[in-house]
Amino acid sequence: MLSNFALEQQLHTARQELSHALYQHDAACRVIARLKKERDEARALLAQAERQIPMAASTATTVNVSSLSNGKRAAEDDEMGTGGKRIRPGISATIIAELTDCNAALSQQRKKRQIPSTLAPVEAVDRYTQLSSFPLHKTNKPGILSMDIYHSKDIIATGGVDTNAVVFDRPSGQILSTLGGHSKKVTSVKFVAEGEVVVTGSADKTVRLWQSSENGNYDCRQILKDHTAEVQAVTIHATNNYFVTASLDNTWCFYELSSGLCLTQVADSSGSEGYTSAAFHPDGLILGTGTSGALVKIWDVKSQASVARFDGHVGAVNAISFSENGYFLATAAQDGVKLWDLRKLRNFRSFTPYDEDTPTQSVEFDHSGSYLAIGGSDIRVYQVANVKSEWHCIKTFPDLSGTGKATCIKFGPDAKYLAVGSMDRNLRIFGLPGEDGGLES
Repeated sequence: MLSNFALEQQLHTARQELSHALYQHDAACRVIARLKKERDEARALLAQAERQIPMAASTATTVNVSSLSNGKRAAEDDEMGTGGKRIRPGISATIIAELTDCNAALSQQRKKRQIPSTLAPVEAVDRYTQLSSFPLHKTNKPGILSMDIYHSKDIIATGGVDTNAVVFDRPSGQILSTLGGHSKKVTSVKFVAEGEVVVTGSADKTVRLWQSSENGNYDCRQILKDHTAEVQAVTIHATNNYFVTASLDNTWCFYELSSGLCLTQVADSSGSEGYTSAAFHPDGLILGTGTSGALVKIWDVKSQASVARFDGHVGAVNAISFSENGYFLATAAQDGVKLWDLRKLRNFRSFTPYDEDTPTQSVEFDHSGSYLAIGGSDIRVYQVANVKSEWHCIKTFPDLSGTGKATCIKFGPDAKYLAVGSMDRNLRIFGLPGEDGGLES
């Protein structure tokens, strides 16, 4: 009996010790999980902070590193810095699910899509004339290189050779804000998040995020320095949560808007040409890019794989535009404009509006997919037809800037006006005289 009692006591003690050990193990696992989470958050914050450090600080760091007497230590520090910048978290499964859901919803809407009754008819477009001209940029460095229109508020953003971007209220004819900070020309400008944020890309290799404030100005929120050459294009994803930048360094970067974090940077190993244009497909799972080597490349955003390439252009592909119908793509280069059918991956029509020495600078579908505008030494508007039918030129506007270079074109809401930027400093508005919204200059 005493022996049994002793064994039971030992069993009871062993059970208590085992229970205590299991509790400690569980607590340790929880602590490790929490520490890992804090570490990942700290890494993300550090990466975000690195992008916000002014250029002066990074220059000072470089000077300090190079002045180290111990060459080995300097090399190690430099290697760690380079490695740190290359670490990309990648596009997570959660984000891919978000992009896929957005694509499914938009594709479903597109099947039911109808041309809005408020769209400007062909007869009206044929009677368009210049309504107004606004000197938005500096006289000593003229030239508007990029433009975007936020339709619901009817505000226009322009990017100029003078290193500034300008946000302009078209109905009132007033400049809302001048966005100064880039050190070289602003090559691309886009509205995002209901016009509250502007994204600009520049020849100074940086991308800037500008946040609107209560006083109406846009303040620089972040500076992104992931590219090593001129940033040529910025395009916003349909979710308004992500955007892509394309650069002459032969890479494109996929960013999260809220954090400014570069989730992935995709380099193309097949060639050394840099990117000169980029645009998301309306459904958001396909990215189109144009290169300085006359190629058009189509990418699957989820896998970041190149799924198609179109050749046949001459010179750099200056502009690229997807139609809202989902299966037409227009590209502009030195030799004019080519139209591509994305269903059969072939070129079904080409326009050569100018001579071989005059490149086509811009091409743009309107939001309904009913009109196509082309800009070069003049501005031409075509009525969109199908693959087999002829696309008729409705209207040709002369380039009133006198520079012979219409660099960017955008249709206003319901194609009620056409905004044109040229290599002078003026933004020009073409529309119906006397229509509401037309301002005489």
